[in-house]
Amino acid sequence: MVKKRQDPLEDGGEIREVAFSAPAGRPAGVEVLTLAELRERADACRLSTPHRPGFHHLLVLDRGRLVHCVDFHEHLLTPGDLLWSRPGQVQHFGDLSGAEGRLVLFESGFVGPATAAAARIEDWYGPAVRRPEGAAARALDEALTQLHREFGALGGLPLEVHLEVLRHLLAVLVLRAAHPEGTGSRRDDATCGASETYLRFRDAVERGFPHSRRVADYARTLGYAPRTLSRATEAAAGVGAKEFIDRRVVLEAKRLLAHGDQPASRIADRLGFADATNFSKFFQRQAGITPIAFRAAVRGVA
Repeated sequence: MVKKRQDPLEDGGEIREVAFSAPAGRPAGVEVLTLAELRERADACRLSTPHRPGFHHLLVLDRGRLVHCVDFHEHLLTPGDLLWSRPGQVQHFGDLSGAEGRLVLFESGFVGPATAAAARIEDWYGPAVRRPEGAAARALDEALTQLHREFGALGGLPLEVHLEVLRHLLAVLVLRAAHPEGTGSRRDDATCGASETYLRFRDAVERGFPHSRRVADYARTLGYAPRTLSRATEAAAGVGAKEFIDRRVVLEAKRLLAHGDQPASRIADRLGFADATNFSKFFQRQAGITPIAFRAAVRGVA
C-alpha cells in the first residue's frame, strides 16, 4: 500500500513522509480498500504516528466511530462522514478497531487535468470533513461502490482498459466528493466562487513559501500588481496576501515543531529565515507563543 520515502532533509525526528506504492499486481496510482483490510495490512503504530502522505485519502465511514487528526485539527467521524486529506498534510489515525468504512488512496496525477481542475483536488485549504446528505450521499455511495467493485475485478478486462475504467470511476467519485452538498446548495469553503487570481496565488504560495514571504515576489512571478493579489485573497480567504503567506509558513513551522525534533535553527533554515532568532520572532508574532513553548504545549497535550 504505502512505503516510507527518505527525505533528503531528514535528520532524525523529522515527520515521516510516505509515498504511494501500488500493491503487487495492481495498477499504479490508485488503491481501494476497507478499513478492515487496512487494519490487517498496516502497522497500527505507524498509522497512529503523525506522517505526511504524498497522496490523497478519501474515506467514507460506514459504521462505528473514528478519530482522525489532520494538521492539528482532530475530527470525530461518524457513519456517513466523508474525510478528504490531501498530499502534504500531516495526519494520523486514531483507534481503528471500532470503525468500518471504505478508503480510496490515489495520487494527484492519476486523475485527468480536467477532473483535477473541476474538483480542485489541490485545494489544501478545503475542509477535511464533510457530510453529504440525501441524494448527494446516495450518489457518492454508488460511485464509491462501483469503484470498489471494479478495483477488485482485475483480470476481467485487459490491464490498460481496466486502468482507464478505474480512472473514469475515480473521476466520478472525486467530483462527487468535491461537491457533496449536491445541486442548489451553497458551499462554505474559501474556494467557492474564488477568482482565478486567488487560485493561482494560492498554488504559487504552496510551492514557494519556503523561499519567499514577499507579496511582491509572487506578484512579479504571476504577472499581477501586489494590490491585485491582496484584493483577490481578501475576497476569497478573508485575509490579505501577506497574511495568507505568513499563515502558510506558520502552519509548516507548527508541523515541524509538533511532529519532529529539529532545532529551531534547522527549521528556520528550511523555511527561508536568516537565522533562528528571526524565525522565533516571526513565529511568536504570528502564533502568540515561542516555538519552544509551542512544541512543549503540543507534546504536553499529546
